[in-house]
Amino acid sequence: MTPPIGRLYRVLYLGICVGLAAIPEPAAAHGVAGQRFFPTTFAVDDPFMNDELSLLLHSIEMSGEGGGPRVRTTSLGLGFSKRILPGFGIELDEEYLWLHSAGDGTESGFGNLAVTLKYQFFTSAVHETILSFGVSGDIGGTGSSKVGAESFSTISPTFFFGKGLGDLPSSMAFLRPLAVTGVVGPNFPTRATTRGVENPTTLTWAFTVQYSLMYLQSAVKDVGLGAPFNRMVALVELPLQTCLDADCGGQTTWTVNPGVAWIGKHVELGAAAEIPVNPQPGTGIGVFVLLHVFLDDLFPGSIGRPIFQ
Repeated sequence: MTPPIGRLYRVLYLGICVGLAAIPEPAAAHGVAGQRFFPTTFAVDDPFMNDELSLLLHSIEMSGEGGGPRVRTTSLGLGFSKRILPGFGIELDEEYLWLHSAGDGTESGFGNLAVTLKYQFFTSAVHETILSFGVSGDIGGTGSSKVGAESFSTISPTFFFGKGLGDLPSSMAFLRPLAVTGVVGPNFPTRATTRGVENPTTLTWAFTVQYSLMYLQSAVKDVGLGAPFNRMVALVELPLQTCLDADCGGQTTWTVNPGVAWIGKHVELGAAAEIPVNPQPGTGIGVFVLLHVFLDDLFPGSIGRPIFQ
């Protein structure tokens, strides 16, 4: 039986309709440095720490192992972030996967639970800069081996950054809506080998380049953009992962993910393509669809604030 992709898209379509009905006012606190709002992206984690809830649909056709048939991988991910202290909190990420290969049917199950502790230690309103540090753990054995969830854990200390270009001189005003975000950090497996196969240490270095039409309209010049374009951010992601072990040292897999995000008062809606640059990530063009809820703006007096002020 093929995965219920159509049903998933209908659920996300309904969520998008609900989101577009939300009051179209700028987000007040979520991911803000000065006049800069940093949207949540698809394959590159946020540089900030806030109270938020995300639903992410991802689908791409992958190369089969050992020259086997190609596999359509579809996942529905749920992410929840909660501040414990201002700037410091915990993130939980889980996904349910469907792996469909022609002639072999469909395997489905949960991936491993990922837990991240993140501290946003620097925010500059003048320079539109956010810096954070976190430690993530992909907890082995919490997912199903049928969908590739490993029995060992992976520990990832990570540096996160976001930088807007709003401090450029007035002669470069139309470049001020640009921003970059990114993450850099190694991934250490807690087991050296599994059934005689080495589990490599890798380096994640992932970036986004963004151009905010919201920022253009509100902080540079009103160019007359109407809804929904006046609330959009165009972006390109570049998620890369490089093997650091001797037998595969320097081998890098990466994709180019062009997309767009629409920002409401309480929700963000986004969509992006996923274009493999080398054959390892996949054999076709993938897709991301995002529904993101700003709990800190929606419930500022209760579940949207830090547990300890």
